[in-house]
Amino acid sequence: MKLSCLQENLNRGLNYVGRAAATRTTLPITNNVLIATDEGRLKLVATNLEMAISCWVGAKIEEEGAITVPARLLNEFVASLPNDKIDITLSPRTKTFQLKCARFEARISGINAKDFPPIPTAEDGINTKISVEALRKGIGRVVFAAAVDESRPVLTGVHAEFEGKQLTLAAADGFRLAVYKLALSSTVKEKAIAIIPAKVLAELNRLATEHEENIEIKLSNNKSQILFRLKDIEVISQLIQGGFPQYSQLIPQSFSTRAVVNVSQFLGATKTASIFARDGSGIVRLVITPGTKASHGKLTIAARSEEIGDDIGEIDAAVEGEETKIAFNGKYLIDVLSVLNEQQVSLEVTSPSSPGVIRPVGTDNYTHVVMPMFVQWD
Repeated sequence: MKLSCLQENLNRGLNYVGRAAATRTTLPITNNVLIATDEGRLKLVATNLEMAISCWVGAKIEEEGAITVPARLLNEFVASLPNDKIDITLSPRTKTFQLKCARFEARISGINAKDFPPIPTAEDGINTKISVEALRKGIGRVVFAAAVDESRPVLTGVHAEFEGKQLTLAAADGFRLAVYKLALSSTVKEKAIAIIPAKVLAELNRLATEHEENIEIKLSNNKSQILFRLKDIEVISQLIQGGFPQYSQLIPQSFSTRAVVNVSQFLGATKTASIFARDGSGIVRLVITPGTKASHGKLTIAARSEEIGDDIGEIDAAVEGEETKIAFNGKYLIDVLSVLNEQQVSLEVTSPSSPGVIRPVGTDNYTHVVMPMFVQWD
């Protein structure tokens, strides 16, 4: 192998793939990044056996070759170099990977590329496309609601349902549920369901920030892998096997009280209450009060701690229905309100012991359900 490329391009590529390299593993080679020449470009690949990220970097190739080297070491070294041309050579006999840039030089001991795990392709199944903006928005609105606890593996994933020209994403952790519907750029021929690890979608969201073209999605026939293809990047992931809960049954079909409030005001008041809620199990209390002829309706947001004290905030609300009270974990409210870019949001409540439903006003493709917390009301 003999080639040259720009430090800026190699550094960006290593940053893209580096997050997929394993950190704690029983297979040491997955700590490495695969570096290979590929049809006139430099290909970088890292995998933790659950997810693999491949990236292609522009390079001037003089001799073909492939090697794997420690991902973190290479990433840190390349990041420290000046923005200049990097000359790379590989000694096939000693497996020594050599980099020269300006007045800096390093030699890294590599492992044979043949020992690197094979990367699946998912070429044989459902194929569709989606706009980057739509997918990023969809991921942003559901991924935080997936479970972090591994005790129920299916809940650590995002349920994705492809049907016609629509993709429905849903995530739940037992305390909240987020459901978002978005349009596909091309029609899928048959309905398909996959549970995609939330960590993979969060990574895809990060990778897609600089891309404007459609993202190609391929789902393997046996529903074991999913591939996302961007311009110079591919992300392939194992899918989570199992049955996702019938989440549509968790969404209340009616309400006794509905309050429409300003998103930023609701978020600000909830953050303020959460300061006091920290020592009170994170509980934020909401009271919805209908308006009268003389005054607007209001939403009161309060928190209390036996040891520290309490706080009360009020914001204007357009209320239909009767006065009601409900309590939530403040973090869950902050999480959902933080991802909304609409001006107004509705909060639908049936009773203090029933789930609350949050929906942006003006769109009907996002529903967020939050389980209440039980508190003693004065």
